[in-house]
Amino acid sequence: MNCRHCSHRLHHVFLDLGFAPPSNAYLGAADLQAPERYYPLKLFVCEHCWLVQTEDYAQADELFNGDYAYFSSTSTSWLAHAARYTEQMTRELALHAGSFVIEVASNDGYLLKNFVAAGIPCLGIEPTASTAEAAERLGVPVLREFFGERLGQQLAAGGRQADLIAGNNVYAHVPDINDFTRGLRAALKPGGTVTLEFPHLMRLIEQNQFDTVYHEHFSYLSLQAVSRIFAAAGLRVRHVEELPTHGGSLRVYGCHADDPRPSTRAVAELLAEEQRRGLSELATYLGFQARADRVKDDFVAFLIEQKRAGRTVAAYGAAAKGNTLLNYGGVKPDLLPFVCDAAAAKQGKFMPGSHLPILPPEELAKRRPDFVVILPWNLAAEVRQQNAALAALGTRFVTAVPKLEIA
Repeated sequence: MNCRHCSHRLHHVFLDLGFAPPSNAYLGAADLQAPERYYPLKLFVCEHCWLVQTEDYAQADELFNGDYAYFSSTSTSWLAHAARYTEQMTRELALHAGSFVIEVASNDGYLLKNFVAAGIPCLGIEPTASTAEAAERLGVPVLREFFGERLGQQLAAGGRQADLIAGNNVYAHVPDINDFTRGLRAALKPGGTVTLEFPHLMRLIEQNQFDTVYHEHFSYLSLQAVSRIFAAAGLRVRHVEELPTHGGSLRVYGCHADDPRPSTRAVAELLAEEQRRGLSELATYLGFQARADRVKDDFVAFLIEQKRAGRTVAAYGAAAKGNTLLNYGGVKPDLLPFVCDAAAAKQGKFMPGSHLPILPPEELAKRRPDFVVILPWNLAAEVRQQNAALAALGTRFVTAVPKLEIA
């Protein structure tokens, strides 16, 4: 396999999680009687441009289909994050009724509904029918396509270049990151701004976040890698912010390479920090497997201990990161009987690979397990707050990443 950005041959494995089904391929009851498709889940690091990337097997149209079950609006904290972003961008870029905003991977309209409410023209680009329909019900216009250079050129030719292009947690999800980035350049108005949010590879390594690895994430991004990818496409990283979302994310602000606005000190400072943390040293990447194994081993040992002691354990959050953890650990319903999730689209289905049934959150109050494992650990505070009554009755909450912790 060659690097998806610079085309150099890949030789070094960053992480090998064996074989797993796509993490958002939730199953119906009838699917449990049919064969399930598994793919290798292995990451390589390119020692030339330092892009960390999955091995080529799964295709985007197999992963992001019409039944895609991730709806951004399920998380109240994420809705609040999107509302703050809208206010910030509207203020900083002086957006108004004559501006035009595009969001790539607009999901269920969680973000663009704020621009609609503000009277700022916008367009969502979203290939999954289930989420696009939800956005349209909120009054968000949606183009149901995958984004790339061809679509970016079509938008430009139609006079629809954007003052702002937003992409939240999509940059890691595109198989052809060069084509996608050239599409951003084509669809961006001169003087316009691109903002992309994505989990920061530096934080993934620092906090053992191996469960954020799944097939839908083709790339694992540092600022140094993104800066190279932008430059090759005729864009420049003008500013960067570190965010607490998803265990530590970056929001990069891009512009055309010849944009007169200077790059901020934050860009140089974070690039220097990545250098200090060893993100340009092969040893940093080659030592990660053992750390991931330790997290997995401790989690499985905890489940076995509770089973032997006769204590009950349930899970909360049928999240993709949870599927990675469960499948790598070989966890089945004998160790973890069920998972609860607030997303109606997931309830009544089963987790891929592990086949844990997904139930409504109300089941926790009915069954009162001794422990609840919060699989989307980045939302742990929100989940504990929502289930404070359960904690008052003695249920303890558990997270496995970056290390096993029992509240």
